[in-house]
Amino acid sequence: MYDAKHEADAARLFIAGSWRVGEGREVGPVFNPATGDTIADVPLATAADLDEALAAADRGFVRWRASAVDERAAILHAAAGLLRERAEAIAALLTREQGKVIAEARAEVAGSAQLFDWYAEEAKRAYGRVLVRPAGQRSIVVKQPVGPVAALSPWNFPVYLLAKKLAPALAAGCSVVAKPPEETPACTTAFVRCLIDAGVPGDVIQLVFGVPDTVSRHLLASPVIRKVSFTGSVPVGRHLMRLAADGLKRITLELGGHAPVLIFADCDLERTLDMVVPQKFRNAGQVCVSPTRFYVEESIHDAFVRGFAERARALAVGDGADPATRMGPLANRRRPDAIAALVADAEAKGARTVVGGRRGEAGYFYAPTLLADVPPEAEIMGTEPFGPVAVTRAFATENEAVAEANRLPYGLAAFAFTENGRRANRLGDAIEAGMVGINSFAISVPDAPFGGVKDSGFGSEGGIEGFDSYCVTKAVHQA
Repeated sequence: MYDAKHEADAARLFIAGSWRVGEGREVGPVFNPATGDTIADVPLATAADLDEALAAADRGFVRWRASAVDERAAILHAAAGLLRERAEAIAALLTREQGKVIAEARAEVAGSAQLFDWYAEEAKRAYGRVLVRPAGQRSIVVKQPVGPVAALSPWNFPVYLLAKKLAPALAAGCSVVAKPPEETPACTTAFVRCLIDAGVPGDVIQLVFGVPDTVSRHLLASPVIRKVSFTGSVPVGRHLMRLAADGLKRITLELGGHAPVLIFADCDLERTLDMVVPQKFRNAGQVCVSPTRFYVEESIHDAFVRGFAERARALAVGDGADPATRMGPLANRRRPDAIAALVADAEAKGARTVVGGRRGEAGYFYAPTLLADVPPEAEIMGTEPFGPVAVTRAFATENEAVAEANRLPYGLAAFAFTENGRRANRLGDAIEAGMVGINSFAISVPDAPFGGVKDSGFGSEGGIEGFDSYCVTKAVHQA
């Protein structure tokens, strides 16, 4: 039975069916990014904890894979219901730990519930096929769960990106050892509590926190883990891929991006600006698909810059818990310095700071920023800022715009705004990205694959592709 005390629960580990707190373990500090104050401690799993979690996941897989699909589906639907019931409490924890505005936190919890509902039904559609054979023979192809999974998720969408791994994994019949980020332990603890209260067996899901490299090395070295799903930076993705290679473990990587946005003169400029500015500063720009590199057709470039700056200046920046706030702080103390360095480099190389370009006085704030006429050699044109900074350059031709969009080694998401249907078709084909939004930012939805190409990773989460990534294919032949 859920009660109000859970709203203030300290972060906990969940191992082998029991909740664990400090109990002599080392702890790490948790900060409120709006103030910089320490608000809690997170217990760090020991090697013994990880071994116990792996052993439980090994047992849990045998049990869970044998469960009836209707049973699994009912539990996932129940989890979705509990997420909705507890949305306000979870969202408040999320905002307090991560900084995003409360409306965005509520939307993140609601999106997580949608994932569980969608995969609850997808579990019933894990169809195989029957091959044509002579009379008396039978050959079938079936999907089966891959096995225990290590799910490693980041701090920018701590609930939703963990749900994006857990929902399909559990639906497929896998057990999971989840390691969410240490920056946001209370909201992810509350999220996992929903799953346990919904009926997920205690040996099927394990929740651990710890030093990321220590935990990932320990989990990936174990023969228990058969699949790894990671969302995070390109360097860490490469590192995990090397670790996974030693055990020939399957791996899905959703890595960084640096999303280009192509703005053509035939778009509805005012409507486009009303869409792109809130998207750029959503979650203070800490979004892997955040629109960042704006390539704008020459004839409307100056008007675009003016309209963008006007809207950016009007954004209310402050504590995400305040309903009037439209952009909160960055999630950790490292980000303001990193962004300030990118802005200074761009300015030194000739970029114009049209609006913003400054840190806040307290907490981890950085003002909504627009840099115009940014030269290609500026570091920010090749390095994902992961913060509230947009950059613009004018282009003359469609081919030039596409070449700039494809110039970087990243290929996660890209966007374009045009009313020309033929051009929209060409752009969808020509842009090198795992996801392309044309006149739309709605690219992360339960029934569609989410993933990148090139250095942005491989494999997909979301959609049937996300479900299949937690399955193996088996052919059974009978004479």
